[in-house]
Amino acid sequence: MKISYNWLKQFIKLPENAENTGELLTDLGLEVEGINEFQSVKGGMAGVVVGHVLSCEPHPNADRLNLTRVNLGNGEDVQIVCGAPNIAAGQKVPVATIGTVLYDEKGESWEIKKGKIRGEVSFGMICSEKELGLGQSHEGIMVMDNELVPGTPVAELFEVENDEVFEIGLTPNRADAMSHWGVARDLKAGYQQKGQHLELITPSVSSFHVDSRSLKIQIKVEDSNLAPRYCGVTISEIKVGESPKWLQNRLKAIGITPKNNIVDATNYVMHELGQPLHAFDASQIAGNEINVTTVKAGTKFTTLDEVERELHEEDLMICDAEKPLAIAGVFGGLGSGVTASTTQIFLESAYFNPVSVRKTAKRHALNTDASFRFERGIDINQVEYALKRAALLIKEIAGGEITSDIDDLYFKKIEDFQVFLTFEKVNKLIGENLEEETIKSILASLEIRVNNVTETGMGLTIPSYRVDVHRESDVIEEILRVYGYNNIKFGDKLSLSVANSSKFEDYKIQNLIANQLIGQGFYETMSNSLTTAEYNKYSDDLKDEYQVKMLNPLSQDLSVLRQTMLFSGLETISYNLNRKRHNLRIFEFGKTYHSYVSGRTENKHLSLFISGNRSSESWNTIPGKGNFFYLKGVIDTIFEKLGITGLKSKAGKSEIFSEGLQLSTKKSKLVDFGVVKKSILKKFDIDQEVIYADFNWSEIVELAKQQKRKVTSIPKHPSMRRDFALLLDNAVSYDEIEQIAYQTEKKLLKDVNLFDVYEGDSLPEGKKSYAVSFIFQDEHKTLTDKQVDKLMSKLKFRFEKELKAELR
Repeated sequence: MKISYNWLKQFIKLPENAENTGELLTDLGLEVEGINEFQSVKGGMAGVVVGHVLSCEPHPNADRLNLTRVNLGNGEDVQIVCGAPNIAAGQKVPVATIGTVLYDEKGESWEIKKGKIRGEVSFGMICSEKELGLGQSHEGIMVMDNELVPGTPVAELFEVENDEVFEIGLTPNRADAMSHWGVARDLKAGYQQKGQHLELITPSVSSFHVDSRSLKIQIKVEDSNLAPRYCGVTISEIKVGESPKWLQNRLKAIGITPKNNIVDATNYVMHELGQPLHAFDASQIAGNEINVTTVKAGTKFTTLDEVERELHEEDLMICDAEKPLAIAGVFGGLGSGVTASTTQIFLESAYFNPVSVRKTAKRHALNTDASFRFERGIDINQVEYALKRAALLIKEIAGGEITSDIDDLYFKKIEDFQVFLTFEKVNKLIGENLEEETIKSILASLEIRVNNVTETGMGLTIPSYRVDVHRESDVIEEILRVYGYNNIKFGDKLSLSVANSSKFEDYKIQNLIANQLIGQGFYETMSNSLTTAEYNKYSDDLKDEYQVKMLNPLSQDLSVLRQTMLFSGLETISYNLNRKRHNLRIFEFGKTYHSYVSGRTENKHLSLFISGNRSSESWNTIPGKGNFFYLKGVIDTIFEKLGITGLKSKAGKSEIFSEGLQLSTKKSKLVDFGVVKKSILKKFDIDQEVIYADFNWSEIVELAKQQKRKVTSIPKHPSMRRDFALLLDNAVSYDEIEQIAYQTEKKLLKDVNLFDVYEGDSLPEGKKSYAVSFIFQDEHKTLTDKQVDKLMSKLKFRFEKELKAELR
């Protein structure tokens, strides 16, 4: 938000410079992010003076140039070459002296230097209006009043305004400070705390009166919840034209381009008082009737930016007897705005429901100065005052007369909010005991009225413009920011409390696994829980009825809470692939959200994604592809780290995998993982394989707490390995081999590993070959070959009997 320092000084006589004022504003919570200089004429016409043309002769070497001798008021006459057709002796003209910097229309600077033009020396330049930035005329030099004294700075004659503009980072709750009046009000409170009592100068509307009642516009509001207050008045016999320079300068300083005196007046009052207004061409209002209502969904409406929009049934509209004229609180319509031919207007000032305005503005992607203020909440009790202020300003700069009474539809007066403030709570939250009189003084400076005082606290009435102050803690925050955060003393003692926490706290386990994954080359990501409802179409596992929908979404792409971690991860992969990062290993801890008949649920997940190679290309290594089995290895290390064993695996049935597995306990599923279907990847423009794992993190944390760790010494005796090459039916899985092996020998068999798979033409049809290793070890003695051979014979018998296996 931009605030003009000169404009502020119209409301309060500031005793300090802009820099010190900016520091006070920051201390008050209105953070000044920067102070920029503004000049109504760029460069301020420094170095441009009034010159008296003493003589004017044709240039000896150029037909269209003249040699002039000019008195600049410094006791010496100078020669200037001039090509303007209207130059003549005896004139008073603006002269840019040597060293003066002028600016073109694009803001590019150029310096006036001594030079030769066709062999004749020129000591400056006689300027036109355009060259000085005072107008667009470039046909000849600017001829000035003949009574002017040579040497007078031209900037003094044209009232060049120099201003300083505050860039304020306004927080969303400070709706009361969205105007110069609101900022001045805060400064008054700040200076009062510093012992300087400054007066606020309120714009007067005492001269407002009705000149005649010749143009009455009937106002009707159909829903008082959407428009709790609506005021209007008509002004006739106006003349639309340029605004006076002072008003243009005020608007230009804060980045607003002047349009015409009527629109400029409404913009001026909005930034002055914080109340948006809108002027309608009264001749375009059919039936002399204004109806504040909603219209049928799908109604076409063209706004001032010449864009045709399709209206929603909840959009509040300003209509006449036949058609919509404006989107209430957001944007005006093309057909009803003020034009050069407008002679009578209907001036609107209103309070619209903030939620309704915000939804409409977001729905149509419109962000205007008016909607910015209505969305955050304006002062409903200032609506009529601002209307009178704008009407008087329009009469002053555009002429005309007020031709109707103010029609004020205020359906239910909003009472000021009541709060009881306890001294104990003030001192507890602030951390310092404030004197009762100090508290009263600060509250008075903020226009918070003290109704009664007891031993324990005060009964307060909050002014209507403080829409963000409804609780005791809000009032304490107001006291603290005016008292000054920098004035709170720090003690010499630092007190700390040490809480006893379990090693199985969620965040500790999360950090443990995150560090392990990072060590394995993964990167952690964080994505938005808000997503688009369109993703539900990509999988039958996702149901529209289970969606948690946002009541007031920022956009359709952020309209629901996610039901799965998959799509946010695929968005990340797609983003990286588009930037030539093809080898990806990422993980994310996050939540999914569902709305069931029984209620809403939040479930925490850990998701893993692998795509591309596991390592970069190198001259001495072959990059290994990140495949399904690599991901399973990563998953196994996670469970091993947490001490979770004895999991059962079965084929996954998820709609998102072309092939997958599921690991679970007897009671619950812990992880689904597999290869994501190509049809889903295609939706994200991903053309390489993606392996995905989805952990039920909440279940894993609970399971980790139940695991009992057994610590044993490192075996002293060596292990022995034996291998089998088994010819099996294609339907037999490695999991069956592993289960049979451990059932056969539970004590000495320590590990089973599949190290080779062969399927080829040399094998019978429907057969495959598994090469499996077995590790045996006795903790108390060294095993003999005879013992191990006996164990291998048992395994061979079981494999032949139960799996119809043959040794190759």
